[in-house]
Amino acid sequence: MRACRVGLVGAGGVAQRHARVLTGFDDVELVGVTDVAPEAASALAAPHGARACADVAELLATGPDAVYVCVPPFAHGPAEEAVIEAGVPMFVEKPVAVDLGTAERIADLVARSGLRTAVGHHWRYLSVLDDARELLAGRPVRMVSGAWLDKVPPVAWWSRRDRSGGPVVEQAAHVLDLIRVLAGEVTEVTAYGNGTPPPVDGADIDSVTTAALRFANGAVGTLSAACVLGWKHRAGLEILADGLALALTEDGLSIRDADGERHLPADPEAARVAVDRAFIDAVRGIGDDVRVPYAEALATQRLALAVADSARTNATVRLATPTGPAVLSTGVTVDA
Repeated sequence: MRACRVGLVGAGGVAQRHARVLTGFDDVELVGVTDVAPEAASALAAPHGARACADVAELLATGPDAVYVCVPPFAHGPAEEAVIEAGVPMFVEKPVAVDLGTAERIADLVARSGLRTAVGHHWRYLSVLDDARELLAGRPVRMVSGAWLDKVPPVAWWSRRDRSGGPVVEQAAHVLDLIRVLAGEVTEVTAYGNGTPPPVDGADIDSVTTAALRFANGAVGTLSAACVLGWKHRAGLEILADGLALALTEDGLSIRDADGERHLPADPEAARVAVDRAFIDAVRGIGDDVRVPYAEALATQRLALAVADSARTNATVRLATPTGPAVLSTGVTVDA
């Protein structure tokens, strides 16, 4: 079987990471890169023998078997629409948009087309996630505490609400995604931001946000997000069930139960490789381990935006109660 031909939309840091991983697979060929900055596209394409394309249309003309959309949150939408229209399997980096309308529109197009998709929630591929799920099997989750306490990343768009969505949407979405996996769906959010942006030119996001979460299964929880530090301090979640305490980060799972304390290590780099491997295998028809198709990512996007909207409006946000295994809900409403 010939190599899987992959095109990249975007040439920033995340795209560069995917390029390194993908070109490390012996069954993948990077055929093209496009970016709004042509010099960035050329710099990423050249070392891999790929073509620097002027736009998405030119990239699609190279005949890729799959396209990775690795653009900032505010830039999502047009690239996905073009890829879907071309009928090419698509990997989208999270967050899938800066707003709910764009994400819902793309999700609808994906559903209508039946296109193979994946979204870059690589924490779903952490080796310890299955261990956590097994430990929680049969034990109702009572309380969840999630946090992403970090710095402001060195890109100009990140500190603008209309460009990134803020720390909850752009960073803490990883934590919210695993909260959904391990604790179930959230039905109500009440969040507060401090109203003070980080000391960055043009910043208008809250530098700290905290939220209270109510779950469909009766559990309660919190989420904290901050970008006031000069380092990544903590990113992960803690879960309490009857007789069990779990703490999960990219680096591992800490367990405390009747048998005492123990720690299971995890390799975040292996998870980043696994998410790409799973998508490529699915495109080639030799695997079926895509854990976050676009519709599933939309459910996490709804939750992240509910937290952000609650903090912005000083109002409780209620999410539709899930009625079954489907990941799409009908939206959020804001209590006046």
